[in-house]
Amino acid sequence: MSRMRHRYVLFTLAALSLAGCSGTGTGAKDVAAHGSASASASAQASWWRPKVGVGWQWQLSGKIDTSVKASVFDVDMFDTPKSTVTALHKKGRKVICYIDIGAAEQGRPDYAKFPKSILGKKVDGWPQERWVDIRQVSVLQRIWSARLDQCKAKGFDGVEPDLVDAYQNKSGFPVTGKQQLAFNRMLARVAHQKGLAVGLKNDLDQIPALVKDFDFAVNEQCAEYKECSALKPFIKAGKPVFHAEYNLPLSKFCPESKRLKLSSIRKTLDLTAKRQTCP
Repeated sequence: MSRMRHRYVLFTLAALSLAGCSGTGTGAKDVAAHGSASASASAQASWWRPKVGVGWQWQLSGKIDTSVKASVFDVDMFDTPKSTVTALHKKGRKVICYIDIGAAEQGRPDYAKFPKSILGKKVDGWPQERWVDIRQVSVLQRIWSARLDQCKAKGFDGVEPDLVDAYQNKSGFPVTGKQQLAFNRMLARVAHQKGLAVGLKNDLDQIPALVKDFDFAVNEQCAEYKECSALKPFIKAGKPVFHAEYNLPLSKFCPESKRLKLSSIRKTLDLTAKRQTCP
């Protein structure tokens, strides 16, 4: 399990006061979870399939710097306007929307949609966030679906759901690994039905079981904690790993990143536009 997880720093502070990556695929029909004809039809939608080794930028604070030379941008869904997504597309970039779904964030426009009964303990280090009871899949699926509609309306190509490892944390609920798998697969299934690529954030222990459901991985600090080998299944499946380190210098993780074919960058914890890439 990764020791760090990020979220939109400026949002928290406010609450407290491509050619190289293009490609489409066809999703499989989802019969068991959604028996309706509309769900079956939407499950056939195509979505972007990023390739191993594609360069990325991760910016969740400040005005998005569209001049950064990266094929993929990962930015906050709520705070990034459609115009920015359009501007990035004009530059040939693909754009991922960051959404925290494993916790409810005070100050988000749809916070009231989370029933009080679903709210658990505060997320360690983030007092304005509370874990949610992922066992209540149907409740969270409605919220997730509505958020993805916004993501899609802004023109995003993919989504990064955050905090998808409640079973390994003190969420306030007795979540099992099996329940986490069911929740994470729901996130991926609905994203694909919306025509969006979807990434698995951290949750290293469940990668073997989930790699077929997700289109890419997002990881923090696997090099610092000597966990990067756990991400090999994604690379083997031809799916990129968007990896970020905060504390290690490039010289300490780039050689391994290149060997494993990870898309690695060095970022500051506030996740501004500043980044370093492996030489």
